[in-house]
Amino acid sequence: MPIRLPAQPILARTSGIPSDRHDSRFTVDRRGVLRLACGGALGALTVGAVAACGAEDTVYEPDPLAAQELSARADAAAASAAIALAPQRHGALTAIATERTAHADALRAEIDRVIGVYGDGTKPVHRTRTSGPGQSSVPAAPASGTAAPAQPPTVDDLRAQLTQSRQSAADLARTQSGYRAGLLASISAACAVQAGVLLG
Repeated sequence: MPIRLPAQPILARTSGIPSDRHDSRFTVDRRGVLRLACGGALGALTVGAVAACGAEDTVYEPDPLAAQELSARADAAAASAAIALAPQRHGALTAIATERTAHADALRAEIDRVIGVYGDGTKPVHRTRTSGPGQSSVPAAPASGTAAPAQPPTVDDLRAQLTQSRQSAADLARTQSGYRAGLLASISAACAVQAGVLLG
């Protein structure tokens, strides 16, 4: 004769504890654990968001190399534009434009190195102070090509511009150290050769 299995668990039948009461107590405990876990996760997300907002709200002083980068790109654009007025100096002016663009790229690389990058290759938000107190901006890396001047400069104008760039880079080099000082000194020397030899 086949043996029938009991319809209810033996523990529920023999202990005298109704099965619905046992299940509700288990459900309450499980809900409590879930509430606790969700609350902890939400708190961690909130702290992370606040920390991220705090980092993005930081306003930094402008990198002193930024002005040198803009100057180098302006010199490169001026040298290219000057070809229109002095086509006979095409070779020298093209060489100056190429070298000043290389200077600007080297300066930008150093600025970006200080800012750093995330593991996925993206750059962090880096707000810098502008001339007015309490104002800030988020400068993007300048485009590789700067717009040419509205009026093409003469060779004499470009020579004066390069002389000013040479002096500016030399003055800043004295306030820097290590690689930055060497980079600025090299740029200053190159500008001196461009103004005094290539355009001499």
